[in-house]
Amino acid sequence: QLQLMDSGGGSVQAGGSLRLSCAFSGYRSSRYCLGWFRQAAGKEREGVVVVESDGPTRYADSVKGRFSISKDTENNTLYLQMNNLKPEDTGMYYCAGDHYCREGFLRLMSAFVEAWGQGTPVTVSS
Repeated sequence: QLQLMDSGGGSVQAGGSLRLSCAFSGYRSSRYCLGWFRQAAGKEREGVVVVESDGPTRYADSVKGRFSISKDTENNTLYLQMNNLKPEDTGMYYCAGDHYCREGFLRLMSAFVEAWGQGTPVTVSS
């Protein structure tokens, strides 16, 4: 069973940085997909970035050039480095995974997420 545990959220001023972490386990094969989604108050959950086990990534247009995803495969940890944060980045951030790397997941669609972390809050003040 795929299990995800995310952490690292906090409060920063606009222009600041945060790094989120996600400890993952339970993948059954060498190919898997992970990512980060977020949900602002009163809005639907949206995809931020996804990464395939062999490397390819896809970012939402709103975070390109500011956010960066990386993996530590030795320690089974996924990271999201967030730089130049904006107030509109505020929300609950969720680590997400899909065993099957379905096209919908790779297109940042939350309906195709197989497993979720518990979420970690990010607040960016202006």
